[in-house]
Amino acid sequence: MHEYFPQVAKPIAYEGPESRDPLAFRHYCASEVVGGKTMAQQLRFAVAYWHTFCGEGRDPFGTPTFERAWDLGDSPLERAAKRAHAAFEFLTKLGVGYYCFHDTDVAPVGDNFADYIRNLKQMGQLLKQLQDESGVHLLWGTANLFAHPRYAHGAATNPDPVVFACAATQVKNCLELTHELGGENYVFWGGREGYETLLNTDLKREEEQLARFLHLAVDYAREIGFSGQLLIEPKPKEPTKHQYDFDAATVLGFLRKYGLAEHFKLNIEANHATLAGHSFEHELAVASLSGRLGSIDANVGDPLLGWDTDQFLTDAALATRCMLVVLRQGGLAPGGLNFDAKLRRGSNDPLDMFYSHIGSMDAFARGLKAAQRILDDGVLEQFVRERYAGYDSGLGSAILSGEMGYGALETWVLQHGKPEPRSGRQEMLDNLIASYLWIR
Repeated sequence: MHEYFPQVAKPIAYEGPESRDPLAFRHYCASEVVGGKTMAQQLRFAVAYWHTFCGEGRDPFGTPTFERAWDLGDSPLERAAKRAHAAFEFLTKLGVGYYCFHDTDVAPVGDNFADYIRNLKQMGQLLKQLQDESGVHLLWGTANLFAHPRYAHGAATNPDPVVFACAATQVKNCLELTHELGGENYVFWGGREGYETLLNTDLKREEEQLARFLHLAVDYAREIGFSGQLLIEPKPKEPTKHQYDFDAATVLGFLRKYGLAEHFKLNIEANHATLAGHSFEHELAVASLSGRLGSIDANVGDPLLGWDTDQFLTDAALATRCMLVVLRQGGLAPGGLNFDAKLRRGSNDPLDMFYSHIGSMDAFARGLKAAQRILDDGVLEQFVRERYAGYDSGLGSAILSGEMGYGALETWVLQHGKPEPRSGRQEMLDNLIASYLWIR
């Protein structure tokens, strides 16, 4: 069997903070216990098939810059098989337990749906064999309902019911494959579920179509015995100007409106949060507050660029804030941290695939350890409790219990005067978070 990464002779090892080997972990130790679970159990890292193994180094202004040995072959199926072998060599040498894919990442589309289904089934058999041999698992699968020309005006929200049926066919087959491969989740990302202009759009009809599509997915998942999580990934724009899955709050509202809230959780992506004008931790917190945070696409955007740049997250302070939300809700399982991130266009050496993932895995390992220490020490939690302590008794308790209306509150204010200003201590708390990153 061809070896695609001969420069990496053995699995990436943990060597500790003092290591200067770029092909070693300095902070991520899979077996180290943090918060009662190993790092591997807490973080549940997954590699994105589409960026890592299908990426070509193209951007909106340039053609491909990557030349990959697995992209050479006489037929699309031969190239797909080579890509799968390269993927599992990479996964095992990196030492992660999971991967994620779109249906069209792992199997050629073909000339028609009969080709698509046949190719997907054939590649599914190979993926199952490689999973069994390697011990790597599928975190989630998803259908690509945005790239093909038929989805130019959306998939489930398309004005043509034939397109709706095509999208349903893809989800049916991808959901079946995800189930057969033991996938623990299935993701819906509505890349083109939105509109460019209201002049040709019936908002009410498109919302109802999307809701019907998701209800059908719930029914079919139940029919085939798929018991994994169904996830929706919010994204505000790009490529569609106005998308129906704008952010976590929008998606949660949509799910509640159409009776879908009990069936879906959210897969939050950091770069999508930025595009929506939110912070990563805000989107995580909104989803978690409703008990709907299911999984995470771990990446970041470039603050100087206005599109989805999908860069690897290496900021340990940001990772700490992320892991605080995750640990407070008791973890992510059966979700995980998927590296929906791609190499920069000039990083054309296959070794860069390892460097990028190692750096981000180390950042999240630092964030995990720091977040657990913060929770163990209780300093941050105590500060927040004391800040809102006024609602635990007296006036605050009367407000929350409904004992006092506007009239009674006006009387209270006239009798007791104005409140005393209190500092939110934002700078002190930022310093506190930073201080935990220096503790090994």
